[in-house]
Amino acid sequence: MKKGRKNTPSVEDLSEKQAAAELKKLAAEISNHDLLYHEKDAPKISDGDYDALRQRNDAIEKRFPELVREDSPTHRVGSASASGFSKVTHSVPMLSLGNAFEPNDISDFVTRVRKFLRLPGDEELAVLAEPKVDGLSATLRYEKGVFVQGATRGDGAVGENITANLRTLKDVPKKLKGKNIPDILEVRGEVYFPLDGFAEFNNAQEAAGKQVYANPRNSAAGSLRQIDPKVTAERPLRFFGYAWGELSTPLAKTQEAARERLHDFGFKLNAPARLCRSVDEILAFHQDIGEMRSELKYDVDGVVYKVDRLDWQDRLGTVTRSPRWALAHKFPAEQAQTVVRGIDIQVGRTGALTPVARLEPVTVGGVVVTNATLHNAFEIEDKDIRIGDTVIVQRAGDVIPQVVEVIKTPGKRRGKEFVFPTKCPICKSPARRQVLDEKTGEVEKVLRCTGGLNCSAQAVERLRHFVSRNAFDIEGLGEKQIKTFYEEKSVTKPGDIFRLAAQESKSKKPLSGEEGWGDLSLKNLFAAIEARRTIGLDRFIFGLGIRHVGQANARLLARSYGSLKEFRKGVNEAAKSKESEAYQRLIDIDGIGEVLADALFEFFADKRNGAAVDDLESELEVEDMEAAAGDSPVSGKTVVFTGTLETMSRGEAKARAESLGAKVAGSVSARTDYVVAGPGAGSKLKKAESLGVKVLSEDEWQALVAT
Repeated sequence: MKKGRKNTPSVEDLSEKQAAAELKKLAAEISNHDLLYHEKDAPKISDGDYDALRQRNDAIEKRFPELVREDSPTHRVGSASASGFSKVTHSVPMLSLGNAFEPNDISDFVTRVRKFLRLPGDEELAVLAEPKVDGLSATLRYEKGVFVQGATRGDGAVGENITANLRTLKDVPKKLKGKNIPDILEVRGEVYFPLDGFAEFNNAQEAAGKQVYANPRNSAAGSLRQIDPKVTAERPLRFFGYAWGELSTPLAKTQEAARERLHDFGFKLNAPARLCRSVDEILAFHQDIGEMRSELKYDVDGVVYKVDRLDWQDRLGTVTRSPRWALAHKFPAEQAQTVVRGIDIQVGRTGALTPVARLEPVTVGGVVVTNATLHNAFEIEDKDIRIGDTVIVQRAGDVIPQVVEVIKTPGKRRGKEFVFPTKCPICKSPARRQVLDEKTGEVEKVLRCTGGLNCSAQAVERLRHFVSRNAFDIEGLGEKQIKTFYEEKSVTKPGDIFRLAAQESKSKKPLSGEEGWGDLSLKNLFAAIEARRTIGLDRFIFGLGIRHVGQANARLLARSYGSLKEFRKGVNEAAKSKESEAYQRLIDIDGIGEVLADALFEFFADKRNGAAVDDLESELEVEDMEAAAGDSPVSGKTVVFTGTLETMSRGEAKARAESLGAKVAGSVSARTDYVVAGPGAGSKLKKAESLGVKVLSEDEWQALVAT
C-alpha cells in the first residue's frame, strides 16, 4: 500500500467516508497555516510540508469531486481577503485626498493655501494638475534601485503585502534605470485595469461562466489581491507611478520635476498633466479632461491638484488624513430619474432620525440604486418630497445616493405631505432637537431619539461603529452578524465581542451549528478579534462612538492625555466644573471646543456607558499614545502662540508644532511649557510671565524647532 503523509493511507486506498473526514481536517489545517503565515507572520511548518498538505487535498478532491467542500483551500484562489496577506506598516502614511465638486471649492483651496503660506498677492502659486486614476493605490519600495516590497494603502498606516502580485505587472520595474537613484525610494501610484483589457476580460469571464466585474476599479482590486500571483499575472493590470513615500534623498524641488524623474527611472505617468498658475487655468484643465474622458485608455473620476513647490508642500503638511497641499476635483455626479415608493426612518448610533427614500430601482453611474438619503425633516420640507413623486437622484461623490429635486407635472395629483415622526420608530422614546445656542434658541436640524442605549437601533449602530474599519477594524463582523448577535443577546456591548470565543466553547447551541458559520469562518473571526485585543488609544476613543468625536478629534484627545487612565480622569474632573483647571485643559486643546466637551460629559455621565468602557478595558490592552516626532525638542510640550506672527501664519505655526509632537493650546496655564509671543501680545503674555512660563520670540521658536 502506498503511503502519503506519515501514518496516512494513500489516496487510492481511501473510502468515501475517510475522504470526507480528511478533507474536513485538511481544510481546517491549511486555513490555520495560512493564518499563521500570512497574517501572524509565524509559520509552524516548512514550505515543503505546507505544499504537501495542499497536494494531498487536491489529490483527494480529484478522486472524489463530489466531496469538494465550500471551505476548500482550492476555492480561496479568487477570493480577495485581507487575512490572506501579511501586513506592511508604511514608513510614511499613505494619505487620502480631500474632495471638491464645485468651482468655488477650487477657489477656496487656492485661497487657503495662499493664506496658510502668507503669500503676497503678486507671488505666483503654481499647481500641477493630473488625471485622477480610478484604480487601487499601491506603494513600491526600492532599495539600491531594486524592487523589494509592494503593498496596498490599507488604512493609510498599515497595508497588505502584495509584493508577489505586483511583480507580475509589466509596468512595475524590477530594477530602476537612470542615474542618481535614491538608495531608498518608495514609489506610489495606482494599479488600474485598461478599458480595452477590461472589456476583453469580462467577455472571457462570462463565456467561462465566472464572475463578471461591475467596473474596472473593482476588477483591478480583485485581480491584484489574489492569494495566487499566477491569477494576477493572467490579467492585464497596469501601474502609474506618480508619487512617493519614503526617500533617502530628495527627487527634485517641484512636483512636476519629480514626476519626470520617476518617468526617467522607468515608470509610466498618468497623462496628460498640466502646470496651472491660476484658478481659471485649473478649471480649464478639469474641463479638458472631462471632455476627453471617453478617449482615455483608463478610467478617471476627476482631476488631482498639487502645489508644485515641494518646500511649500512640506510647510503645508497634513490635516487629519489628508494633505493641505493637494485636492481631488471630482467630475459631476451622474443623475437619473426614478419614483419614490416610500420613506423610512433610520436611527443612527447617536440617535439621529434620518429619512431614507425607497426608490424604484434605477442605474446611476453603473450602480443600481434603490435607496437615497433625505438627510432630515427640513430637507424633505424644502424639496417638498412626497411618496409617489418622480425625482432626480445622483450619487454624491459617486458614492452616496441622494435626491436632487422633484419633477412636478402640472395637473398631476400628488401624495400627502410627509409627516416626520416625533417619536423614535424603534423604541418609541420622544425625539427632540438639541439646542445649539441657549442665547439665541437655535436648534439643530436633526431630530434625535432620547432612548440612548435602551434603543436597540442605537445599540446596534454603536456596535457596528465599534467594529468599523477606522475604529477596531474587526473583519468578519458586519451589519448582519452584529444584528444577529445583538438579537440573540450574545453581544450587547463591545466587551462581549472579546468573549465570543469563550462563549462558543461553552455554548449548548454553538455558532458552528448555525447557517453561515463553518469552522473556517469562525476561526477567521476569532483570529480577527484576538488581533484587536491590543489597540491604540486614538482608535479606542473613536470606537466608543461618542458624538462629535471623529478620527481627528480622537487623535487630538489621545495625544493630549497620552493614556486611557489620564483621558477618563481628565474628562471626569472637567465635567465637575467649567471653572476647573481640568475643564480649561480640555477646551484648550486646539480643535476641541465646548460642544465636544459637553458631548464627552454627556457620554460618561451615563452609568451604562461608563460600565461598558470598564468592561471593555478589562478585555484589552490600550496602548498609550506616543506624541509624533518623539525625538523633537518640543515633543510632548504644550505651546501657546500669541500676538502677530511675522514669518508664518498662525495655521502654519500650529501645524508645524503638532507635526513635531507638541500640544497647541489656546490659553496659558501652569501646564503650558512655551508661549511664543509676537508683536501685540497682550493678556496671554502677561499671564505667562506671572506663572513663570518660558516665553520665546518667533525667532527663538524657529531656532528651537530647527535643532
